[in-house]
Amino acid sequence: MGYTKSRDAKARKSGALVDLIDQLLKACVLLLIAAPMGMAQDAQVIRVGFFPNITHAQALVAANLSREGHGWFESRLGKPVKIEWAVYNAGPSAMEAFFTKAIDMTYVGPSPVVNAHTRANGKEVRVMAGAMRGGEALVVRGDTITSADGLRGKTIATPQLGNTQDVECRAWLLKQGIKVTLVGGEARVIPTANPDMLQLFTQKKLDAAWTVEPWVTRLINEADGRIFHSDPTALTTILAGRVGFLEEHPDLAAKFLEAHKALTEWIRSNPDEARRRVRDELSALARREISQKLVDEAWTRLDPQSSISIEPFENFLQHAREVGFIRARMDLKNLVWQP
Repeated sequence: MGYTKSRDAKARKSGALVDLIDQLLKACVLLLIAAPMGMAQDAQVIRVGFFPNITHAQALVAANLSREGHGWFESRLGKPVKIEWAVYNAGPSAMEAFFTKAIDMTYVGPSPVVNAHTRANGKEVRVMAGAMRGGEALVVRGDTITSADGLRGKTIATPQLGNTQDVECRAWLLKQGIKVTLVGGEARVIPTANPDMLQLFTQKKLDAAWTVEPWVTRLINEADGRIFHSDPTALTTILAGRVGFLEEHPDLAAKFLEAHKALTEWIRSNPDEARRRVRDELSALARREISQKLVDEAWTRLDPQSSISIEPFENFLQHAREVGFIRARMDLKNLVWQP
């Protein structure tokens, strides 16, 4: 009887020890599972917009590095950060994403930023830096259009109603004495997504297009296009920030800005690798191989620049008034963000 009680006591102790070890092992497993989840939750998510255009080279290079797990911005912001890249066709779409708080910053053309700044009474968007000059052009089909007057009665495509090229095209036509309205006039300006633009140009359903790289080069090489007008110093792309994000995370935004400036200088100093990464990212986005020759040719018309001033935006504001996109007068003194 005593032996049996002793054996039962030992069994109970042994079972309790097994239960304790089992509980400890389960706790360790839960900790191992929870640790990465905790780290992921601690990472600050920054949502950044851009377009699949070579004029958005900084975003393409950075997105390509993020894709490879060697993020440019992620490694320079001083805390765990996850960059979520969002792709848009043109500026007005990106500005709508600002209004709905879908993104925090974006690479975008200057005209939509001016429009959004005016629309929101200066409370929604700020310019953080320049990104690209050049890389846009008015391309005409064939050799029949030899003067601005030859564009009368013609159909001209732009990427989106109210985007930078759309506003600049309309303002330029007015300056040439060709009356245009939002829906007609002496020349028809038709907002058309870039891929559709190339197809319609090839089908001879468009006479001209005001667009950006790589579409300028593609219109030239694939659709019998010819550059009729371009300004190599034109401000094509900027980095803009949503006011709410800039106010909530000023230190993080300032570090992002410095990283953007450093990336711009890296691109200028390493054009071969920059072009390769631009091609790789465009290929990934298009899900087909983009020619390196196409990127290299388009690159000859680009000038990456991060410096910025208020003067170009005053010109864009004036052009937007001239073509009827903006009626109210707006002070742009607060448009450029100061960290």
